[in-house]
Amino acid sequence: MTRIPFLPLHDINARQAEALQAAASRVMASGWYLRGEETAAFERKFADYIGTAHCVGVANGLDALTLIFTALKIRHQWADGDEVLVPAMTFIATAEAVERAGLHPIFTEVTQDALIDPEALTAGLSEKTRAVCPVHLYGQMADMKAIQTFADAHGLLVVEDAAQAHGAQTDAGRAGALGTAAAFSFYPGKNLGALGDGGAVTTNDAALASLIRTLANYGAEQKYHHRYSGINSRLDEIQAAMLSVKLDRLDADNAHRRQVAAQYAEEITSPFVSLPYGGRSDSGIFHIYALRSPHRDKLQQHLHQVGIETLIHYPVPLHRQPVYSQAVTQSFPVAEQIAAEELSLPIGPTLNKESVHLIAQTINSFRL
Repeated sequence: MTRIPFLPLHDINARQAEALQAAASRVMASGWYLRGEETAAFERKFADYIGTAHCVGVANGLDALTLIFTALKIRHQWADGDEVLVPAMTFIATAEAVERAGLHPIFTEVTQDALIDPEALTAGLSEKTRAVCPVHLYGQMADMKAIQTFADAHGLLVVEDAAQAHGAQTDAGRAGALGTAAAFSFYPGKNLGALGDGGAVTTNDAALASLIRTLANYGAEQKYHHRYSGINSRLDEIQAAMLSVKLDRLDADNAHRRQVAAQYAEEITSPFVSLPYGGRSDSGIFHIYALRSPHRDKLQQHLHQVGIETLIHYPVPLHRQPVYSQAVTQSFPVAEQIAAEELSLPIGPTLNKESVHLIAQTINSFRL
């Protein structure tokens, strides 16, 4: 039986094995493993790529988003319990970051593309609302123009959760450069993934970047002098060096993902599924290829039987998670429908045309 893994990280990284090994050896030989030149070099390189003036490397994506909200809370003197609008369909880290900063996530409805719905934001608005946090879910960018218009009208800040959107862009600009600040994750499975964990904040605000860097260093502007109650969150030198190598082929890898998406759209003809974004493959960077089917579980089993690995992103929307379900009384029907129907197909920079064809034909052979 042919096995098609969801994301073969070994194969993805093997393409750059020589350069990655050289980078790791360079760091090891340097004798400097934290807060050194490799991290500074990657921060400059990633900021230039995103199109922002500043990048701050941190330990992971959750820390990146938490640090943004903590810094904004300090800077703007937000009160404990002030609110941030977040989509009901996303990974839980988005809401957890808001809470870790002492703020309160207010869930809002999403569009059929699983992105925060600008027209639904008003329903969550209150006198305590301070920011909107759009998530560029699955690598597809939220409608940043409409979100910024709403935010401007109500005196709110916009913080991008770009953890799944490395390299995504629209005519408005690149993900990570369109709000007050943006958070990225470099978890190994991301389009730009480390060989461990890592994250970053991008922003054009120098003072905000400086405050985030201080908060990530135990709240200290200089050693042993702690102005704030901070955390320890650092992107280490080896991961920074790995990311610098891998950034060089991010655009090419994203282009390959779009080619895979185009082939899926051309070859999948099953009446039991609907394609993401109406079959469009010219936008987003397809971190996830989010197929939908009302028969999702049976389809997943059908694919599994022939060795095709799939995942679900995400089976439970945020407002139905046990940690939030007792406090949230609203229903978000679109988010709930997506959670019940979404099935993630293999998509990545090493997936070949033959495998895509097999996956498509297996889906087309599905019967109830």
